[in-house]
Amino acid sequence: MAQFDISRRGLLGSGAALGLAGMVPHLLLPSAARAQEPKRGGHLVLGLNGGATSDSLDTATYSGSVLFLIGKTWGDTMVESHPETGAPLPALAESWEASPDASEWTFKIRKGVRFHNGTEMTVADCAQTIRRHSDSASKSGALGLLRSIKTVEERGGDLVVGLAEGNADLPLLLTDYHLIVQPNGGYDAPDAAIGTGPYKLTSYEAGVRAAFEKNAEDWRSDRGFVDSVEVLVVNDTAARVAALSSGQVHFINSVDPKTVALMAKTPTIEVLRTSGKGFYCFLAHCDTAPFDNNDLRMALKYAINRQEILDKILGGYGTLGNDYPVNANYALAPEGIEQRMYDPDKAAFHYKKSGHSGTIVLRTSEAAFAGAVDAAVLYQESAKAAGIEIEVKREPDDGYWSDVWNVQPFSASYWGGRPTQDSRYTTSFVSGADWNDTRFKRPDFDELIAKARAELDDAKRREMYTQAALMVRDEGGLILPVFNDYLNASVKTLKGFVNDIGNDLSNGYVASRVWFES
Repeated sequence: MAQFDISRRGLLGSGAALGLAGMVPHLLLPSAARAQEPKRGGHLVLGLNGGATSDSLDTATYSGSVLFLIGKTWGDTMVESHPETGAPLPALAESWEASPDASEWTFKIRKGVRFHNGTEMTVADCAQTIRRHSDSASKSGALGLLRSIKTVEERGGDLVVGLAEGNADLPLLLTDYHLIVQPNGGYDAPDAAIGTGPYKLTSYEAGVRAAFEKNAEDWRSDRGFVDSVEVLVVNDTAARVAALSSGQVHFINSVDPKTVALMAKTPTIEVLRTSGKGFYCFLAHCDTAPFDNNDLRMALKYAINRQEILDKILGGYGTLGNDYPVNANYALAPEGIEQRMYDPDKAAFHYKKSGHSGTIVLRTSEAAFAGAVDAAVLYQESAKAAGIEIEVKREPDDGYWSDVWNVQPFSASYWGGRPTQDSRYTTSFVSGADWNDTRFKRPDFDELIAKARAELDDAKRREMYTQAALMVRDEGGLILPVFNDYLNASVKTLKGFVNDIGNDLSNGYVASRVWFES
């Protein structure tokens, strides 16, 4: 379910976006990164969790951390995002502008960029890339983001995208890691891994290893500091830590929060923490008894000790949730909404008002998220103080996502972030969403989200999203105690890592952003 994440800022109108013409995103790195002078040379080895022998180099099929990083190492998208603000930034598209209703977007495509095979990247390649991934018959992981695309055409040397409805977020949707621009959009050789990125893929064994060499003809000079890159798939947590500690690899992902304190004491290792958009949660179906009673849902929201789950399940490496699926890492995030805290008295009040009695079955599994069973037990204990009896039923890991999640009326779950607030809400909160896993169905909410989608005025849009958050928080079935951080680690001689807002692995760019101190 989880996918990589992008935020949005207010650079979407015609003037603001066109004012960025010619800029490239990595020139806008955080000040800490800019203060360091990158050094060139060396061989970078990354040991990563999230690879499988079934992985394919066809960008449409990309999933998991390994392919996410591999794609960002050999390829470029039309648009990238600012690491500090999440604003859309020019990449292979050097500028863009929107029609007044945001239903038509015109992109100026950069000239003089060559693919790894020596051919020049053109407007047609960009157009074909969008066509391939937005085709209703496509199995692309980006299809859901691009469903509103109606037309893709070349016009006056530019790329023009027409939408069925206005969408102020279109440039940010084009940052999706599946949308790497390939020759002829990847129609001819979708798994050839030929792109315009800083490194050329030289060898690949699915679920095992990938090797890259520097692209000497890279169109950018602000990236690709090491000479070569090697990605090793190391799915075992202990093995990754051991490989880093022994110097076999220079960087690892998916650090266990329980090991952070010990790793931080190792003189050669640096722990890298990035605030994320993903969250651990419990889901109640709003259309199924007894959860169709909002007082019962409110009782369950007040009965969970969020701070305890943050401290004991995440080791403090996260932030408190507030029962709506958006945090400060999203652009135009709501501001000023009171943080809901553990309050057994309020929980008892709403529970009594609901008229419910008897146990409430909560289904959970370690498949939901790491520590989900322990989190459910903590929830059970905190609810007891309010007179609420929760029965924790542990389900098998195998089949949890097909037989429990989005099926059973009260269960543990995990969601990764989405590129924008609109995609976050439309994925699982609008009435007709396939993944509406709380059965939250309100026509006025649906209308609000549709209206916000086409609004180019950021102030108006933020107000709409605040209203949406309050609807979900106060009337929905989402019980969201915590957002999780991303935890990576590297050798201390590796410099230049950028905490890219809400995104893991420096938004997939870690291999092209870092360098060796010596």
